[in-house]
Amino acid sequence: MALDKNQIAQRIAKEVKDGYYVNLGIGIPTLVANYVREDISVEFQSENGVLGMGPFPFEGEEDADIINAGKQTITTLPGASFFDSAFSFGMIRSQKVDLTILGAMEVAENGDIANWKIPGKMVKGMGGAMDLVASAENIIVAMMHVNKAGESKLLKRCSLPLTGVGCVKKIVTELAVLEVTDKGFKLLERAPGVSVEEIKKATEGSLIIEGDIPEMNIG
Repeated sequence: MALDKNQIAQRIAKEVKDGYYVNLGIGIPTLVANYVREDISVEFQSENGVLGMGPFPFEGEEDADIINAGKQTITTLPGASFFDSAFSFGMIRSQKVDLTILGAMEVAENGDIANWKIPGKMVKGMGGAMDLVASAENIIVAMMHVNKAGESKLLKRCSLPLTGVGCVKKIVTELAVLEVTDKGFKLLERAPGVSVEEIKKATEGSLIIEGDIPEMNIG
């Protein structure tokens, strides 16, 4: 059974450690804040100038002035702070963020990422993506394994304009958890009920399979 977007976020939340400062990109990554364990302390940062984001607000409790970089309404935790974009990007560029979680259109087997532009299509802009991938030590990508046509998005080489080179460490998709190594994508876990064969078929880049691959624990 392939995971839905919330389940991908649930699995990624397990990668968040106590004391981390974490930047959440637009899309699936924003859902991660809903699933982080309550017994650890984590500071979520958004590049529009927020440190201390909480989960999404319940309906009727939204404050239109408190938003993330994707213009979604958010909650803030006690002690949260607000600042301008220049300060926010200073925080990112000086490597104060421990973990960056972002979406992607394509990831290559060497860790290249393309996530900001499709030639010929209108885009809102690059956002903070290039700063984030250039500055973060640890980058986890949340993405769908294949596109709507069923074609792999985990490739030998990216075909779209690159956001960053050789920077992705780990990928969580609806089918699998993979680590980027110098020999390609190493399969770490598979979604419940998804076979290794299905993951092979959905991966264009080199896929490393060692021993029995356990099913993901997303609970």
